[in-house]
Amino acid sequence: MPITGGTTQAVNGLTARWAGVCSAGTVFSAAGVWPLLAFLADAAQGPARAELARALGVPAEQAGAAARELLAGLAESEALDAALGVWTRRTLEPREEWRSGLPADVHGVLTGDPALDQREMDAWAAKRTGGLIGRMPVEVRDDTDLVLASALALRTTWQRPFEARPLRPSAGPWQGRTLRGLHRRSVRLDRIGVAAAPEGRVTEAKVLGGNGVDVHLLLGDEHMTPGQVLAAGTAALDGTRPVVRGASLPHGSAGPGLRVEERPCAVPRQPTLEVTTAAFEVRAHHDLLDLHGLFGLTSARDARQGHFPGISASPLAVGAARQSLLARFDALGFEAAAVTAVAAAPGGAPPSPPGRTSTVVTAAFDRPFGFLAVHRETRLVLAAGWVDEPR
Repeated sequence: MPITGGTTQAVNGLTARWAGVCSAGTVFSAAGVWPLLAFLADAAQGPARAELARALGVPAEQAGAAARELLAGLAESEALDAALGVWTRRTLEPREEWRSGLPADVHGVLTGDPALDQREMDAWAAKRTGGLIGRMPVEVRDDTDLVLASALALRTTWQRPFEARPLRPSAGPWQGRTLRGLHRRSVRLDRIGVAAAPEGRVTEAKVLGGNGVDVHLLLGDEHMTPGQVLAAGTAALDGTRPVVRGASLPHGSAGPGLRVEERPCAVPRQPTLEVTTAAFEVRAHHDLLDLHGLFGLTSARDARQGHFPGISASPLAVGAARQSLLARFDALGFEAAAVTAVAAAPGGAPPSPPGRTSTVVTAAFDRPFGFLAVHRETRLVLAAGWVDEPR
C-alpha cells in the first residue's frame, strides 16, 4: 500500500512543528507518534477529537485509514521494520469496530501483574528495534487499562562509504577537539544545495543509502536555532523552500560551511564535491505530555471523564505518552530506532599548466548541525535530530 502525498505532508508537518521546539542535541520521530495519535483520534469524541485532528493535520474520520496506510507503506520498505502493538486489560472490552481497524496480530492482553507485563512489552520493543531500544518508554501500573505502542527501526548502508579521518575544527563550539571525522569526494554536485528560509540559509548535503533511505545533513547560518534549521530542511523536501543545487552555486562562500572555488589541476577534471562531517550517536527520551498542545493531547489528559468511546465503553484518558530513540551515523551507514507508547488509565595536487582549473565544492559540517532520515520514494521524514555532541 503506497503512502500518499497527503499523509506524507501531514507527518512531515508534525515533524516541522516538533522541530520548532527543539533547542539542544536530540532525535525524534513524528512518523512514530503520528499513527498512534491517528488511532486515538479515530476513537475520540468532543474536544479531544478536535485537538487530535488539528495535531495530525487530517480530519479525525480519515485518521484511522491514514494510519493503516502509513504503517503498511513503512512495512514494505526494505530498510524499515515498523510495528504496532496494543495491550488491554482483561476486563476492558475493546469495541470490535476499533479493533478490526488495527493491523492484524497486534492485540495482546495485560495480565494485571505490572512487572510481568512490563517485561513482555520491553521484550517487544527490543525485538522490533533489533535491540537498539531495550525498554518500552512507558511503565505499566496497576491502573493501566491500555497501552498503544509503535516501533520503527531503520538501517541503511551508504552507496559510497566515507573515509574516516580525524577532524579538528579550527573555529566554533567544537574548536580544539579531535572528532571522529568522515570525508568523501564525488562528482555529484546535485547532492549539495542551499535552502533559503526567512531566518537564514541552510546547507543541505544528501547522503544516499543503498535501500531507499537517505540522510540529509543540515547546517544553518550560525544565528539560526536548531528548530529553524530542521524546519527549513523539512520544508525543502516538498519544494516549499527553494534549494540552489551545487552546479548553480556562486563561487566563494556559497552557504553555511560551503565554499565553491577553482583549483589548479594537471589534467582536465570534472567538478567535484567534498563533504566533511563528524560521526555521531544521539539518544533521546521525550515525554509527549510535556508538549501536549503540539500532539493534541491537552483534553485527553483529563482523567475526570472518558475521551475515547470508540475504543471501549469503559472511560479512558491518556495517562502517559513517551518516545525513546537512538540514531547512529558512521562511515558505513546509518541506523535509528524509535519506540513510542501511549498508556491509557481509567478516566474519569602537482603543478599544472597555466589556466587549467577544476571546480571544487567543499562542505564542512564541523559545528552543530541537524539531520533528517528520509524515505526516498515518498520523501517522508522517518527521524530528525540535532547533533551538538559528535563522537
